[in-house]
Amino acid sequence: MVLPSLPLPATPNSFPSVTHSNYPAHGSLFAQKRSVLASCSCHNMQANGEQAKDSRYFEANIGRRLLLTFLVGSGISPALPSSAKTKKQNPYDEKRLLEQNKRIQRENNAPDEFPNFVREGFAVKVVTSDKYVTRDSGLILWDVISGKGDCPKAGQQVTFHYVGYNESGRRIDSTYLQGSPAKVRLGTNALIPGFEEGIKEMKPGGKRRIIIPPELGPPVGPSTFFSSKQFEVFDIELLSIQDCTRRTIGFYSDVVCG
Repeated sequence: MVLPSLPLPATPNSFPSVTHSNYPAHGSLFAQKRSVLASCSCHNMQANGEQAKDSRYFEANIGRRLLLTFLVGSGISPALPSSAKTKKQNPYDEKRLLEQNKRIQRENNAPDEFPNFVREGFAVKVVTSDKYVTRDSGLILWDVISGKGDCPKAGQQVTFHYVGYNESGRRIDSTYLQGSPAKVRLGTNALIPGFEEGIKEMKPGGKRRIIIPPELGPPVGPSTFFSSKQFEVFDIELLSIQDCTRRTIGFYSDVVCG
């Protein structure tokens, strides 16, 4: 019988040490295990091969168990396969918000075909009928009645009635209630950009509803009438267009329209 030669340590009468750790070392999730197998007969080589396979299988199972124990103990949930399908719930139900918006508009006596505004966080979706047209600038309009004649030009004065609404359909201003129409010269920055774009293509006698987005609306802030960026809706009736001329008397100069 011949025994295999094993390296001897420097210290006499000592044997090789075998370490076994049940916990990860230096941040590793798997424990390392070393084993020394000695064979005393060549007839046991096949049995030793089977034992080596069993040892590797045992080490793999131990490693998986240690990994699962580490994840559970540290509060990390391992991803396990699941065949169940979960439906992602949208906190903003568009249909519910649309019905809620219509109910508020009815309470505010909003006019027919009034647009609906569905807010989802900072995003706003404008819901209108097919009668409305959206311009490249973002202005949305509907020609209720087409007028006759020429459209106003920059420098001319327009006389018109209007009714202003907020997103909920509440009336915020009206020249009908004031008893007199408004008169403004175009091209003088007297109107907000969306309103001037909406009225400059109208003809006398025409009626138009315009939906002005915040980027074409009035400035907001503590010193202004508007405290937040919202869509504004205006019903406009263009009554007439007047030419304007500049009049100078001595050191006095003004513009006369009519």
